[in-house]
Amino acid sequence: MLRFMFGETEREPAGGLRETYELLEEFASLASSRIKSGAGNGERLRKLEIWARGLRSSLAELEQSQYAASVLKNRISSDSVKEMSPEERLNYDRYVYFDKNAFIRVFSLLDKLGTLLNELLEMKTERIKPHFSYFTVLRHMRERNAHPKLTWKLNEVKEQTKDATNRLRKRRNTEIHYMNSEMHDDLIQSQRMYGEEIKLENLGQQGDDLAVCLHMVIESLRLTFRYGNSLLKSKSL
Repeated sequence: MLRFMFGETEREPAGGLRETYELLEEFASLASSRIKSGAGNGERLRKLEIWARGLRSSLAELEQSQYAASVLKNRISSDSVKEMSPEERLNYDRYVYFDKNAFIRVFSLLDKLGTLLNELLEMKTERIKPHFSYFTVLRHMRERNAHPKLTWKLNEVKEQTKDATNRLRKRRNTEIHYMNSEMHDDLIQSQRMYGEEIKLENLGQQGDDLAVCLHMVIESLRLTFRYGNSLLKSKSL
């Protein structure tokens, strides 16, 4: 979708990303078939079908934004904004846009996944916390030891990526609640070294964190919809 900006042709997804897309499509198709056959709760199945299709779109948008940010990051070599040529500054501004777009989408997608999981597994997390996140739903699943074949795999993915996720969450919260995230390091540096040239944020770590969190999102979706498809096929849903 965005590769045209770099003179590239669109690529077919591969590996875990491809499998995740296929599982999402299969879930939506299975739900649609059950609705047409009159089996199960049609209203609930239709809701789950629409949410699954929405998650597929959200994943595509996240993956493309992460890719654009990674390409643009590699076009930045200066240590500060002041050292940049006009062309490099344009690449930096574009990097900031797509990086920001991607890390906000990580948590937006996870919250949508939490909503679907809560409905799919009938966890009723809203009784504990009316406005819940994916991580709240997963904690609720752990505490109840509900659907252990899924719960503990999702929890393992979360634990393996928690450092990168926490750093990305901090950037997301800064962006949404306080100031532009790319200016947060500027503020810290200016407080420590007032009057000195402000260095760029650590773009390498930002890129690594975003790649790790994209992987976490893909794996969480893959595990969820593999399990969800098994429920639909066994008519447990």
